[in-house]
Amino acid sequence: MRYFDWALRIVLFIVLLGFAVKNDQPITLRYFFGYEWQSSLVVVLLLFFSAGAVVGVLAMLANVLQQRREIARLKRDIRVKNKLANLGETQQIPIQPS
Repeated sequence: MRYFDWALRIVLFIVLLGFAVKNDQPITLRYFFGYEWQSSLVVVLLLFFSAGAVVGVLAMLANVLQQRREIARLKRDIRVKNKLANLGETQQIPIQPS
């Protein structure tokens, strides 16, 4: 399986390298107020792909952090209830519903 992964990576690298070599023509991006930026097509595509990936990760980050906080709270509740269950074997302490 490891050799298949490396073969796939090498093939993907060669395909992307061929794409980069074939698309090295300069392009001009025109912004508002007469601003322009001139670069090769591959650089522009890589830049926008990277920017899209960063925006996607940032959009997902709030949800991931919220889930981590909830998991930590639930683990803490389980530890407290287990501790109370061990105390309950020796003496009766009422457990408040959460």
